[in-house]
Amino acid sequence: MKIALLGNPNTGKSSVFNMLTGMRQHVGNFPGVTVDKKVGKLVSDTGTHELIDFPGTYSVYPRSKDEEVVYKSLCDEKSVDYPGAAIVVVDASNLERNLLLFTQIYDLQLPVIMVLNMTDVARKQNKIHDVQALEKLFPEATILETNARIRTGKQRILDAIANLKERKGHKFQPEIEIASVDDIPSQEKETEARFRRISEISHVEKVKEKPSETRSNKLDRILVHPIFGYLIFAVILVIIFQFIYAFAQIPMDLIDGAFASFSGWTNSVLPEGIMTDLVTQGIIPGIGGVVIFIPQIALLFFFIAILEETGYLSRVVFIMDRLMRPLGLNGKSVVPLLSSVACAIPGVMSARTISDWKERMITIMVAPLMSCSARIPVYTLLIALVIPNEKIFGFMNIQGLVLFGLYALGTISALLIAVLLKWFIKTRETGFLMLEMPAYKAPHWRNVGIVLWEKVRLFVWDAGKIIVAISIVLWAMATFGPGDRMEKAAVLAHEQAITQQLSEEDESRLVASAELENSYIGIMGKAIEPVIEPLGYDWKIGISLITSFAAREVFVGSMATIYAVQDDGTRNAPLIEKMREEKRSDGTAVYSLAAGASLMVFYVFAMQCMATLAVVKRETKSWKWPLIQIGYMGVLAYLGAWITFILLS
Repeated sequence: MKIALLGNPNTGKSSVFNMLTGMRQHVGNFPGVTVDKKVGKLVSDTGTHELIDFPGTYSVYPRSKDEEVVYKSLCDEKSVDYPGAAIVVVDASNLERNLLLFTQIYDLQLPVIMVLNMTDVARKQNKIHDVQALEKLFPEATILETNARIRTGKQRILDAIANLKERKGHKFQPEIEIASVDDIPSQEKETEARFRRISEISHVEKVKEKPSETRSNKLDRILVHPIFGYLIFAVILVIIFQFIYAFAQIPMDLIDGAFASFSGWTNSVLPEGIMTDLVTQGIIPGIGGVVIFIPQIALLFFFIAILEETGYLSRVVFIMDRLMRPLGLNGKSVVPLLSSVACAIPGVMSARTISDWKERMITIMVAPLMSCSARIPVYTLLIALVIPNEKIFGFMNIQGLVLFGLYALGTISALLIAVLLKWFIKTRETGFLMLEMPAYKAPHWRNVGIVLWEKVRLFVWDAGKIIVAISIVLWAMATFGPGDRMEKAAVLAHEQAITQQLSEEDESRLVASAELENSYIGIMGKAIEPVIEPLGYDWKIGISLITSFAAREVFVGSMATIYAVQDDGTRNAPLIEKMREEKRSDGTAVYSLAAGASLMVFYVFAMQCMATLAVVKRETKSWKWPLIQIGYMGVLAYLGAWITFILLS
């Protein structure tokens, strides 16, 4: 049976979903749209059921793209996601407001379970609910209490699923039917009638005594303060990036060294031949280019999950609305922009919650400028390469500050571009912000863990497939060349080594470099070298720029493959060591401070993610916007990188 999980935002619906499904869940799309749906397996006495976590909504009537799937799935029995039953999660501390959605679901005649969640918050507010009175109002529903954050009430929900009450036609609002999606006047009439009836049943909730000022209100005096609120948010971001560098570097170094050693061991035990080269110079470096960045990405998602779990993220939306308004955005744009720090794809998709078309379009257009997790591999490699691992003031790591600076550069650029787009994109609509402030609460570590596992697994699997596939293609293009061009280059390099009386190791490196330069990929890199030379890049960097258009993180895997082929698998040193030793023909380092910083700035601005472009096209239903996006971001990337290289040279 398909079971719909529904509820208002901030009712603990995700906690209920995680409690019921655990790790037996995955993310997909609702048919025909790009809206995310979380689906999990729920095991009860009646068998294994499919639990669908629908987007949070205050009513079945949609006000955004996300909420449209709720209406279409529940009101159309032909929908593939039409459920056999519904679980509606209700915030026990805000019963009256939550009852609107529940009464609408109840009147749709679905077998329904009301889950009065967050009972601990209700008790702190001295609120007591008369469950028996609720059962009299909704005789064909099962009503129970839970506190999903501490995993209480799971068995009660499973028992309720096993004993679902049969619907016999009873309705809470018998005289009014659910209106059609385009009939706004009827929707308003129906909603007003429901609220009038709901306000008449206040006897189901009793307040023992007037509650004192809540802890959340006291904290909000500081955290949403018009001055201190912004300072605290900035400090939190700085701390997050300092933590990422302080705790991720050691496991990253261990992983890097382990893959280098594994590649060397594999090369020594396998017989010489093309397949061994493929494994040691293509597949292993490609996989290593994914795995090495798990520590940093895991830490980033860990902190984002904590900010959301505690309720602080909603405060960020609130305080940022004041800054966003003059830029053509609103506070809800913060969620897509912060989501884009993880990945621009969900960031672009989450802009559906913005009802104003102009604000939504501006948010979509600037979201990819936020530094996503795919940029982390590039940033960390280049920072470790050209930025000293030193501290200022005795505790602030310079590398961590540079990482924060790159994120800040992307954010500031996104806001400035938003100002420009405000004048080019015209609309008569007036945007507004409607936001609910959840109570502050300690993070539930199981929920954080599930989010962490899901995000890291998606990164490793999705990015890993692309990186390994491109690494294999790169290896092939770097191993073969047109005609006998590579063989002739190797002979000339060998003669040069004899003339210069080079050591056996240096001769091997010179020959491998000459072969790489005359391979298919070397020829491609040489062709674009005149264009990228003003930025401080050589042809090898050019190859990685081309391949990373598919996905930014491919840059690292490409560099690993190129240098693995160049060294012919004999040294198997960590990638960063090989890059540090890379010299130009005049003996200067290829990866100088100027060139490294130029590359970082290039990746801050460049739109190198085909998947994001595809999603922008789907969201805007036109190729116009993604083409504008790739154009303006490409110009920003080239000019920004060129200016950076000139200033630091």
